[in-house]
Amino acid sequence: MKGSSLTLTCSSDAHPAAKYTWYKKNHTLLSKEPQLIFSSIQSSDSGEYYCTAENDLGKTTSKYVLISVKYGPQSVSVSPSGQIVEGRPVTLTCSSDANPAANYTWYKENQTLLHGPEGTYQFSSIRSEDSGTYYCRSENQYGQINSEPLLLLSVSVSPSAEIVEGSSVTLTCSSDANPAAKYTWYKENEESPKASGQIFNITDIRPEHSGKYYCEAQNTRGRHNTTLYLTAGTIPAVLLVITLLTVFLWIRSALGLSSLIQLVPTCFS
Repeated sequence: MKGSSLTLTCSSDAHPAAKYTWYKKNHTLLSKEPQLIFSSIQSSDSGEYYCTAENDLGKTTSKYVLISVKYGPQSVSVSPSGQIVEGRPVTLTCSSDANPAANYTWYKENQTLLHGPEGTYQFSSIRSEDSGTYYCRSENQYGQINSEPLLLLSVSVSPSAEIVEGSSVTLTCSSDANPAAKYTWYKENEESPKASGQIFNITDIRPEHSGKYYCEAQNTRGRHNTTLYLTAGTIPAVLLVITLLTVFLWIRSALGLSSLIQLVPTCFS
């Protein structure tokens, strides 16, 4: 077990007396003494060892001795599979360094979600109600350790239907952070923040407002951000056709024309 002492002894029946050398597999020599002493063995000492015995009449090599140092989880971290966008799949991965391999328990706040040898927790389609603080516990028979909490955010856009040029849009960022988080909105490739607070309003929306927006939440325990893609469309082509048809009928009525007048637009936006 990690931290304990261990002594390996090399001996042989030789005359004259042999000289001994200790090696770690794929490493250079470690010692030229009959004993190889570990006063406080560490995980990095795991591996295969062997010794050689040599005198003027020859040299022989021992079999390999395997040392597997047992230890509890040394570190544990949680990371999402990528950018967190509502409606898309997300996988949280918990990883740790432990021997034997650790089991993992997933928590949201203080609620147990999942326990087992697999260090992943999956959302098939992440939703606003999934926002909150998640962490995992890594444990084996030699110890346990909790990860730092990971704050998952939820972002939404209103209206949720097609966004038409000239309309107003509200972006909302929310979380169950404790302590409460402070929110900042950014747009991709722009250094200055667009807004602060959970709600970001865009009035009279234009095509140049389209792009990727980030909401960053921060409290005393850390920070996290998530992404929303906003697409601002122009007036739909069907609306333009109706408008042109109305103008055509008004012109025909106003001029009292009996012949057919056609208005043919050269392009649609």
